Amino acid sequence: MESLAKLFGSAARLKVLRLFIFNKDASFAPASIAERTKLTKEVVRRELAELCAADLLRKKTVQAAVRYQTNPRFEHLGALETFIRETTAVQPQNMLKALKRAGVLRLVALSGFFTGVLETQIDLLVVGDTLDERVLANAVRSLEAELGREIRYASFATADFRYRLGVYDRLLRDVFDYPHRLLVDKIGL
Repeated sequence: MESLAKLFGSAARLKVLRLFIFNKDASFAPASIAERTKLTKEVVRRELAELCAADLLRKKTVQAAVRYQTNPRFEHLGALETFIRETTAVQPQNMLKALKRAGVLRLVALSGFFTGVLETQIDLLVVGDTLDERVLANAVRSLEAELGREIRYASFATADFRYRLGVYDRLLRDVFDYPHRLLVDKIGL
């Protein structure tokens, strides 16, 4: 990410860019952008001004509230979107480091966004013992801030996962019947 941050001016700009590229149809208030990217409001305000000046974003006022949205007529939007999508990745060791704080991991599977198959129900499957859901949710939110996109995830206790696997649960079939990547497999799939 460091080389891309240098290319785009800063890590903050890259986070804001990813947010708008991966959510082209959505509009965001500055406070929402700051929350989703985990940046300060001042940094967000500066980056929004730069991206509006470049004509990548449009500023609009909705019921006296300022919102920003990707400009669909930006001449390089397609090329920028392709570039950002192909270069956006989280290092597996960084992802596991964040997830390990939630408990003892038995299985971590990536699908959906992480494998390029956007039709799946979830992007991240976490199975573990004594998982703290609050810590797991915080870890996923920090990954979302890094990626600029919402991550759909599911977590299960090991016994519950084994039961669901045995009854051919639809959610699990959605992960394992399509391209997926196992980061941790202590269950023996």
